[in-house]
Amino acid sequence: MPQISRPTLEQVARHCGVSTATVSKVLNHRPDVAAATRSRVEAALEQLGYVPSTGPRTVNTLHEVHVVVNTVLNAYVMQALDGILSAAASERVEILVDSLDAHGEPSSAPLSQRWCEHAVRRGRAGVILVTAEMSPEQRRRLESLGIAVVAVDPVDPLDDGLISIGGANFTGGVQAAGHLIELGHTHFGFAGGHHRSPAWSERLHGFLSALRGCGLDADPSMILERQFDFEDGVQMGSQLLDAPEPPTAIFCGSDRSAQGVLEAARVRGLRVPEDLSVMGFDDTYATMPTAPALTTIRQPISEMGRTALRTLLQMHRGAGPDSHHVQLATQLVVRETTGAPAHMPVGPRSAD
Repeated sequence: MPQISRPTLEQVARHCGVSTATVSKVLNHRPDVAAATRSRVEAALEQLGYVPSTGPRTVNTLHEVHVVVNTVLNAYVMQALDGILSAAASERVEILVDSLDAHGEPSSAPLSQRWCEHAVRRGRAGVILVTAEMSPEQRRRLESLGIAVVAVDPVDPLDDGLISIGGANFTGGVQAAGHLIELGHTHFGFAGGHHRSPAWSERLHGFLSALRGCGLDADPSMILERQFDFEDGVQMGSQLLDAPEPPTAIFCGSDRSAQGVLEAARVRGLRVPEDLSVMGFDDTYATMPTAPALTTIRQPISEMGRTALRTLLQMHRGAGPDSHHVQLATQLVVRETTGAPAHMPVGPRSAD
């Protein structure tokens, strides 16, 4: 099978009427190129489909990192970006952000062939995915072009080939269960994320494990799975609260889901936490406007973003990651949406 010839630097230079040295300067982000010339060369590189055959042209310096998110309309994503930008400032790396839900043209969408080739030409040898899904084909494409990838809270199930940064979700589920059990709850509802979400699966299994450790169990009909958003939280909350025997406490897979559950409780005239306890997960900026203030499990989301960037730079410099799957500690944050169930006496407990 004949090989497909790749355009050379000389062909690119002839195409736009400059020297090969100028093309090389553009590829290596040298500052001593006029803006108009740089634009002309970059257009020629894209038009001719030039991709360095040896992968990224810079070995020890990564000028730009591309962050791909599922949407920017999300407090979790914005908090992760805050950490990435903080680390990038100290490393003198430029961050470019692209959203999967903002592109209507598949051929130029993030992680497409055209997008990846342009990333290599620009020297973006690193991509951070923040809760964004990546297909096996997209992953192979990035690997073939020498583009390193680090995922923050990956949507896909974990495997040893994908470097990921996340929170200790299982432990967070255990912490949530321990808090509600200590308050006296025995009948629980769950408003979670999609069953394919590793994060939600780990949170749920941590919670259920803690229940079993205390001789308790959960009704399978009380375990609901939708998206981590407000609208689905309202729907799940409505279904749980309209059950013949509604739960006295609902553990939610995210703060946004918890906000939806609180709304479902409000329209039914339920008092929180007197009639119903509600717990979230993440401790994002989304917890701030809730009244009463939301009890939740805090993930160090900004630190997860910082760790993702540092891990990517470490990989680009030729060092392997410290761990393929980094999990940072979670923390129980008790506020105002959890309390003893209505049938329990309220007051100080006697010491053991």
